[in-house]
Amino acid sequence: MKDTILLVGHGSREGAGNIAIEKFATQLRQRHPNWHIEVCFIEFAPVLLKKGFDHAAAHAATATGKVLVLPLILNAAGHMKGDIPRAMQAARERHPHVQFDCAPHVGANDTMLQIVRRNLTNAMAQLDVPDPSTTGVIVLGRGSSDRKANGEMAKMARWLWEECDHELVDLAFTGITYPRLERVVQRQVQLGMSQIVVLPYYLFT
Repeated sequence: MKDTILLVGHGSREGAGNIAIEKFATQLRQRHPNWHIEVCFIEFAPVLLKKGFDHAAAHAATATGKVLVLPLILNAAGHMKGDIPRAMQAARERHPHVQFDCAPHVGANDTMLQIVRRNLTNAMAQLDVPDPSTTGVIVLGRGSSDRKANGEMAKMARWLWEECDHELVDLAFTGITYPRLERVVQRQVQLGMSQIVVLPYYLFT
């Protein structure tokens, strides 16, 4: 009997982001043929939380009776703290014979740091003058109203600074909170950076 896994993505108005999650799920199925993997989204996509939990529960009821929820979420903001737990509790009430467990969000960790470092190395290799002393780095996130989620971003930027030779590694956001990207770019130019590498910190497009 296959284990039942429910991947929970954020969902995007940009269809390519949702397609990327589906492709990720396909790759995961190929690596783990003993898993039954369902996919759902918190918003902006056809299969939302309720339907996703119901689909996963329907399979689990004929297999191990357990569903492991894997949030494809970088930082623990409102969705991780509210939407997913509420959906899981409602699913438990609809499917009392199925056990639902939720894994932690992705978070800031050494694996993610290695990915960010690799992206920085690749970006520097494209520059005519890859000089870290004159090249600023900006880790760019979506931004959240949750200060702890923003703190996770700040932690990643700090870790990257400690791991690289760049004099400036800053943090910026595209919305909800500050500082915004344009202001951080201006600041780095004022501090003498002649080149700037922007590192988007997103799971999907």
